[in-house]
Amino acid sequence: MPRITDEELDRLLIEASSARTPIDAKPDAEAMAMLERIMATDPHPHRRRNRIVGALAGLAAAVTATVIGINVMIPTGAAVAGSPQPLDFTGATSVAETISDAQTALAAEPGPAEPARFVRSATWSFNIDGDDATAVVVPQLVTLQWEADQSGRVLVVDGTPYDPADASANVSAEVTSSGRVSMDLKMSAGEFATPVSAPPGATKEEIRGALVAFGMPAEPTAFDVLFAASSLLEQWTLTNEQESQILSILDETDGATALGSSVDRLGRDVVGMRVASADGAASDVVLLSAETGRIVGFERTNVIEDDLLPAGAVIGYRLFDVPEEAVR
Repeated sequence: MPRITDEELDRLLIEASSARTPIDAKPDAEAMAMLERIMATDPHPHRRRNRIVGALAGLAAAVTATVIGINVMIPTGAAVAGSPQPLDFTGATSVAETISDAQTALAAEPGPAEPARFVRSATWSFNIDGDDATAVVVPQLVTLQWEADQSGRVLVVDGTPYDPADASANVSAEVTSSGRVSMDLKMSAGEFATPVSAPPGATKEEIRGALVAFGMPAEPTAFDVLFAASSLLEQWTLTNEQESQILSILDETDGATALGSSVDRLGRDVVGMRVASADGAASDVVLLSAETGRIVGFERTNVIEDDLLPAGAVIGYRLFDVPEEAVR
């Protein structure tokens, strides 16, 4: 299967229609061909565009953003003003203590009985009109269900949109459902490509193998671990034991900073750790549930000011373990 080049991806993004797809529409041959090309790409965020558009750069995120149409269409030279305020953290401890506390909570909670090919997440991106460069933040609630034969379904429910220049809206930036289904995409057997099709095991080495399948190098940094973990969690809901092993692998790396406690954009108590990308252009915050210890979210921040985004702008987030009632 041919790999898509950076130039081809740029062309596809520029030419993509900003119109919403009808709920009952099925992807045409061109859309399916694009889907297959994107699924065949390396999930590492080599392209600067991945940072600009605000997608958390996992395989499932790329597929969802480009095929379902929740990506960002940024006209040349457009300036984007305003983004959700960064979460406010207090009471920072150490990375080792943050991980240890989370693992203690994970061991005390039953969690999922086994890994599941089911993920309900909340995410957002900028939607920017290509004609007049007006922007709106549209949170979305995404439910992915897939099977061993790699068939599946993606259901997208729009959140309540808001103006990124609205300071009061950006302070809370909470995800609330509008109840409007904007996409219901069904995939036939073999159409959902994944590097980990069988349920991952629960040992550290088995989880390490799953992370390597999602692009983690043999000698990872903390950013590498969390980047691969976010991609894995976009396709699998893991058990508490498996998530604890991810944290053990993270604990063996350098580059993380403990942030302390906060409340995420679904109103849940969390603790956070920050890691920086290798090029220093972006940083990711991983959110752990203060109650269960589970990995419940990732947020990406722009670090270096460019022609689209100021330094410090939150450019994307994805939250996991979203309760069913939040999607209604």
